[in-house]
Amino acid sequence: MAATAVLAGLTACGSTTDDDASTIVRTTTRIAGAGVVGIERDTRAACATPTPADPGAPDPQRIVVLDSAAMDSVCALGLWERVVGAATGSGDTPQPSYLGTGISELPSIGPVSNPDMARIREAAPELILGSAPASPELAGQLNAVAPTVFTGGDPVFWKAQFLASGKAMGRAVAAQQALDSYLADAARTGTDIDARLTQASVILFRSDTTAIEGPGSFSGQVLADAGVQRPPYQRIDVASKDIDNLGDAEGDLIYVSFDGSDGLTHGTEVMESDAWHELGAVTDNRVFAVEDEIWNAGNGLVAARAVLTDLRATLNGYVN
Repeated sequence: MAATAVLAGLTACGSTTDDDASTIVRTTTRIAGAGVVGIERDTRAACATPTPADPGAPDPQRIVVLDSAAMDSVCALGLWERVVGAATGSGDTPQPSYLGTGISELPSIGPVSNPDMARIREAAPELILGSAPASPELAGQLNAVAPTVFTGGDPVFWKAQFLASGKAMGRAVAAQQALDSYLADAARTGTDIDARLTQASVILFRSDTTAIEGPGSFSGQVLADAGVQRPPYQRIDVASKDIDNLGDAEGDLIYVSFDGSDGLTHGTEVMESDAWHELGAVTDNRVFAVEDEIWNAGNGLVAARAVLTDLRATLNGYVN
């Protein structure tokens, strides 16, 4: 998220050409040579229009949301205007910026790590929705206020968690339809951009480590849904794996993200090193910096659709 903040004041410029690379998108905004993706992301239609409740299911009119993954689900089902209180993250906006500016203006109930029970009671919710309680004591306190549902916070299981959120909001049918629509759009995107012809590397820079985001990670799953291939050494059986050999970062193109300002500092150092510049994707100008709050910290349907948007703009691209 810090990387997004650093880059927020820059302007990305894109164009298409009529030559043999007519589908190529050329970006001019860079970080350590990587083309920055998503600066001009249009979030006006990020949240769906309101979806109908299942027949006979509870239809909560007042919802308290405890974290960004739950907020993504509320947004994806078009119920964000029913949110009467939302826990805030530690980033530059109260809620993930990819969800749009309106959501960041929702009433705060304090930080995700320590929501304020007094504010939650004052909000008088009919449903409290989150991924996992911030503390063991919190779950009981919340249940005393309103029915509380925790769906789990591991992004590996984001699809099941989205469906669980939909059921909690009385919208199991709408949630399944939204997920099915996303999967169809992912497959269509993959066909449109010939995704199976490309082996994409996904790299996360933390404060002092460099990691592969594997097929089981959130972004890795979205790439798989679109049919994007991964280099053989990135077909790992864990969501994320630290690497020491930068050769393991190689791919037809490389997506990089930065975990906070320290991750940005570390990543910039690595990407300016001689070893990094020996990678073929770097030589070919096919390295793209993507938003950490979507590709790494994302955990929901709206974030997944944002990844698809990024793929359309970059998978057949290079940095000008």
